[in-house]
Amino acid sequence: MVTSLFILLADLIPKRIAMIMPERIATTFVVPIMFCITILKPFVWFFNMLANFIIKVLRIPTVRNDAITSEDIYAIMDAGAAAGVLHQGEHEMMESVFEMQTVCITSAMTPRENLVYFLLTDSDEDVKRKVAETPHTKFLVCDENLDNIKGYIDAKQLLIRVINGEEISLTDMTLVRACPILPDTLNLSESMEYFKNNRADFAVVMNEYALVLGIVTVDDLQSAVMGAWVIHESEEQIIARDEDSWLVDGVTPITDVMRAFDIDEFPHNQNYETIAGFMMFMLRKIPKRCDFVKFAGYKFEVVDIDAYKVDQLLVTKLKEKPLIPVEQQLEQ
Repeated sequence: MVTSLFILLADLIPKRIAMIMPERIATTFVVPIMFCITILKPFVWFFNMLANFIIKVLRIPTVRNDAITSEDIYAIMDAGAAAGVLHQGEHEMMESVFEMQTVCITSAMTPRENLVYFLLTDSDEDVKRKVAETPHTKFLVCDENLDNIKGYIDAKQLLIRVINGEEISLTDMTLVRACPILPDTLNLSESMEYFKNNRADFAVVMNEYALVLGIVTVDDLQSAVMGAWVIHESEEQIIARDEDSWLVDGVTPITDVMRAFDIDEFPHNQNYETIAGFMMFMLRKIPKRCDFVKFAGYKFEVVDIDAYKVDQLLVTKLKEKPLIPVEQQLEQ
């Protein structure tokens, strides 16, 4: 009875009151506590020295490792989100910042099949048509194919020449500028550092065989970090159809899929960077329409293929089947 009353009145209830009114309790008891500290200081010093002597005799290390790990920060953010201190978008953005060291640059780039570029053999009409159909700010200039890059042209310079009635020559070195190139082994953080140091706003991503994989811009990196805060609704890669199904673009980074569907980790995710790569890895072949993979309580089904490329997937949440009693199974 005494032990129960001690735990209740001397431990649990005071802690609850202090958690509810921390400032008021602190200001009320700070003076008595300081008085007790002053009176008991010699005893504290004696027992502290005695404890240090015993620890030294036992050869126990006295220095504690207070380093904060990324797991500690994740736990604090999760607690803040659960308490309502952090908005869901802020929570996702902070997670994306920590993931910049591990996410490859290729997950944020525009892939080569979506690039619009000029060839040295293009006429004025070809150049104007491409600019009119895809009004980008910069265009690559290539010789015969995309992998033989000569530089890039700023669309503003093209507009100035068109206004002045001047001829557009893709071989004019005053018009074509040198193109910044990044290896595909960089992560998002290193790419951001490159843009900051070189005052560039875009770069071509190449692999070890000098093949163009795509183009990455500062906006792409910001979108990878900020997520839905900078992506327009028409550009969203994961669209909810109803409560249990979603349409997912094949080039959606695997980290975005993990965050959207609350999946801790995909198997062997170092071998792919997009949800399309996940399908190819799991199926061990080039996916076809209606091919599917079941993982983490979801069904990932290919619904659209564009020239061997997984264009779109349908993700459906699997419903757990109710357990049927043995008697009912025998009757059936």
